[in-house]
Amino acid sequence: MKSDNIKKGIQRAPHRSLLRACGLDDDDFEKPFIGIANSFTDIVPGHIHLRDLVEFVKEGIIAAGGVPFEFDTMAICDGISMNHEGMKYSLPSREIIAATVESMTKGHAFDGLVLIPSCDKVVPGMIMGACRVNVPSIVVTGGPMAAGNYKGKNADLITVFEAVGEYSAGKIPEEEVYEMEKCACPGAGSCSGLFTANTMACISETFGLSLPLCATTHANTEENNKIAYESGKQIIELVKKDIKPSDILTQESFNNAITIDMALGGSSNTALHIPAIASEVDGVDVDLELFDKISREIPHITLISPAGEDTMMDLHLAGGIPAVLKTLGDKIDKTPLTVTGKTLGETLENVENKNTDVIHTLDNPYHEDGGIAILKGNIAPNGSVVKKGAVAEDLMHLKGPAKVYHSEEEVTKAIFNHEIEEKDILVIIYEGPKGGPGMREMLNATSALAGMGIKDVGLITDGRFSGGTRGPCIGHVSPEAMASGPIAAVQNGDIIEIDIKNRSINVELTDEEIATRLKNIKHPESDVDGWLSIYQKLVQSADSGAILR
Repeated sequence: MKSDNIKKGIQRAPHRSLLRACGLDDDDFEKPFIGIANSFTDIVPGHIHLRDLVEFVKEGIIAAGGVPFEFDTMAICDGISMNHEGMKYSLPSREIIAATVESMTKGHAFDGLVLIPSCDKVVPGMIMGACRVNVPSIVVTGGPMAAGNYKGKNADLITVFEAVGEYSAGKIPEEEVYEMEKCACPGAGSCSGLFTANTMACISETFGLSLPLCATTHANTEENNKIAYESGKQIIELVKKDIKPSDILTQESFNNAITIDMALGGSSNTALHIPAIASEVDGVDVDLELFDKISREIPHITLISPAGEDTMMDLHLAGGIPAVLKTLGDKIDKTPLTVTGKTLGETLENVENKNTDVIHTLDNPYHEDGGIAILKGNIAPNGSVVKKGAVAEDLMHLKGPAKVYHSEEEVTKAIFNHEIEEKDILVIIYEGPKGGPGMREMLNATSALAGMGIKDVGLITDGRFSGGTRGPCIGHVSPEAMASGPIAAVQNGDIIEIDIKNRSINVELTDEEIATRLKNIKHPESDVDGWLSIYQKLVQSADSGAILR
């Protein structure tokens, strides 16, 4: 066992002395040491229950003959950090989380890992760390939050963001926003729609890193506690059989993950996180071209909020991710190994789709192709990303004059000041990985447009969008403005055409005009220090997952 490095032989007597101070005795030194990465925090709803959930994991580990050691990682709530400098730290936190898992595992010679993430970047961050150390690992995502209820309809965080836009447009009084605010997020769990957190949980389960139904099992339920306990037991089996992330995360499992993403119509942030995870695995190649290829082949068969009215609970009751995988049939590769010790195909043998109104059949999809599309053109030669499944049919093609803004604050102010008109194409630059830095989400801007009812407007940025975004919002434009990407050359009044169906995004400028403009551009200086100044120097382009190199 790897843990023998800190517990076996006379030279490890000092190490054992320290471990005895933690409560271990002679018998424990014969057992596998299991690290538990817990992202509990008091300020993130998706994580406030993880202190309780981890106890069930520990019970499972002990029952199976292991010794659990809990340690903490960080978790930033995108909703709370939204629309101020805090969002600059959201995506970069993924790298800190990965480094924490790597550091704690290597520093203490754990034999296996149980990862307990919930929100957004925490899921990919923990998986990235597990890939680096490559010890047997299992993921227990914290579970979705129950949907809120406002006037008999489902409500969630995006409902509140959009309500602010409705108030600004004079559609509803402030009191109604207040009432909505109080009921939209009723308790623990990751925000209830198919936003980034729940999308990444679904991808983790599809990877084979979580037990079946983990992704959609709701927070603070007996079922959630049972999955945690069984995961604690299962990690000991994985250690005994030496089944590591490298045995599970094959090219086929990455293809499956992108496939489920397209079928569900998940968050566009997966185009950052899946490539970032792949960058930690030898022999795997994941880029935007692969996303585009799979998107063209896989039908969009669920319509979960924010794209539709169904909730994560509806998806769970229909059979969860196993039912979606079963419905996809031969479009899924069933050979990859999973943490169950079985292949994906073996885990699906007795699965059925319990509600074809929620999980549509392949011959009755919502859309013939996937829920995410990769657009390219002279604005985004390396690619850009749109959550196609959440774009209305009449907004798949837009053409209009550009209005250029240099930050999310600028465009949000313009929206709330009623400076935006139908047919405008809003372009937000210098919000990319380096330019932000940190590639902030533009949820405040997109939800304001939706709430105010300004529909026939496109939004393009080298930043990114929340998993809760809907509408013709194109993010991850690469190369970014700070790297002298062509998007930096766009000026007010330039005519931009967005054609989502044909996967194109272009400005009516010649290559020579773009090159001339770029030569004369002086990029703004970023006023950052501390960790962000290090991140800005090392972060790569969005089309490579905004990884550090």
